[in-house]
Amino acid sequence: MSTDDKNRAIAAAILPLVGGAGNITSVAHCMTRLRLGLRDRSLVQDESLKALPSVMGVVEDDTYQIVLGPGTVARVTPQFEALVAEGAAAAPAHTADEPAVHTAGELAAQGAAIKAAQKARNATPFKLFLRKIANIFVPLIPALIGCGIIAGLNGLLINLGWLPGVTPALAAIASGFMALIAVFVGYNTAKEFGGTAILGGAVAAIIVYAGVAKIEVFGQALSPGQGGVLGALGAAVLAVYVEKWCRRWVPESLDVLVTPTLTVLVSGLVTIFGLMFVAGEVSQAIGDFANWLLENAGAGAGLLLGGLFLPLVMLGLHQALIPIHTTLIEQQGYTVLLPILAMAGAGQVGAAMAVYLKLPRNGSIRRTIKSALPAGFLGVGEPLIYGVSLPLGRPFITACVGGAFGGGFIGLFNMLGDKVGSTAIGPSGWALFPLLDGNKGLGETIAIYAGGLLVGYLTGFVATYFWGFSRELIEEFDVDPEAAATPAPVAAGGPTAGTAGTPEPVKV
Repeated sequence: MSTDDKNRAIAAAILPLVGGAGNITSVAHCMTRLRLGLRDRSLVQDESLKALPSVMGVVEDDTYQIVLGPGTVARVTPQFEALVAEGAAAAPAHTADEPAVHTAGELAAQGAAIKAAQKARNATPFKLFLRKIANIFVPLIPALIGCGIIAGLNGLLINLGWLPGVTPALAAIASGFMALIAVFVGYNTAKEFGGTAILGGAVAAIIVYAGVAKIEVFGQALSPGQGGVLGALGAAVLAVYVEKWCRRWVPESLDVLVTPTLTVLVSGLVTIFGLMFVAGEVSQAIGDFANWLLENAGAGAGLLLGGLFLPLVMLGLHQALIPIHTTLIEQQGYTVLLPILAMAGAGQVGAAMAVYLKLPRNGSIRRTIKSALPAGFLGVGEPLIYGVSLPLGRPFITACVGGAFGGGFIGLFNMLGDKVGSTAIGPSGWALFPLLDGNKGLGETIAIYAGGLLVGYLTGFVATYFWGFSRELIEEFDVDPEAAATPAPVAAGGPTAGTAGTPEPVKV
């Protein structure tokens, strides 16, 4: 039996004794223990686990910890994660006949079914890879938001001349995370690709270490931070592959000493003498292209990006933009792409308002829109997309038209020299106002972004109101679902033969 088969057999023996794949919420490991998050602790068979030859013991803590020993645990954990993923993927999907859709709940159910089907179609190797990349950066968003808001507050205080003794401290707080973001990217990358997270962070830390300025590559001295988040991502992926190679060939008795040493040494040397330079060139090219695109074709680029963003989200391709946003923020202080993409949500809000007016009899859908609009204004678009516009069909398309015009508006101003950017990724709609930045005054930047939102709202509304509904769609949905569900009263004398108990049809 090969080493991989042996480790997979150990993982396969453990999995049913901890409640199966459905009982696992998280998987991690330390030097000696497999650490599991569990949904239901009562499903674990402790004595059977302890009886397994490969298990040295179990420990109850904030996670359920199975002691496998040094070397072994690092090899078994990836196999265990793979089995958990396979078990989750094999879970039966629930299906149901599609009912007649009239209420908001039925519409939302249809939207959820569309979302689930789209998610299943997105499970291609390329899109799963993009999802891995997104999973690296998404945990960084809270820090990006917090530091971005503090940076904006600091800039405002400096412009006003207030609290001069405090602004240097705020600058340090806002900038500290960005100075070390490569380390966090490396840590998350190794974790996501199945390696030891801290080794990924250690290799990525080389990129931001001030001492690299003493090293020359291709006749040029390296700069601390050169390559940025892209270099950190590449370095950590390389570290994962080196680590996995070591796990396969290094004897278990030497694993604790040899594997981390070789992982950091090999991937570190490749990072210094290759990846930092290459990733630096790629990062610079991304920034230059984004600036060129918006300076020379801003309105057209904004139109396409704003209009196509939600379809990209549905296809799972939007995740490819996350490293680009992060690279632009690291390089320029803000991403000029996010405010344009945020216009897609504005189009959805405008479309939802039009749907509200076009369906005056359907109180159920109108109540859903009223409850979801505040979240939509703050940039949380899923309730409106999957609960209203997407299941209806044409309103989703007209909402994208609103996003396109809003994006074109902001792109036009970028083309005229007024850059509108965001210091963080994640927020949208009105929630993006505290994170706005640009090359002109803050007031001007806010005014342009607000103008884009207004254009998105109005265009989404007009396009949906006049072209978002066919006659058939109005006839189907502009009904009172409560009245439709109530049988009409039977005339005195009882129902006639052949129609007993049959309600009169609702006339629309």
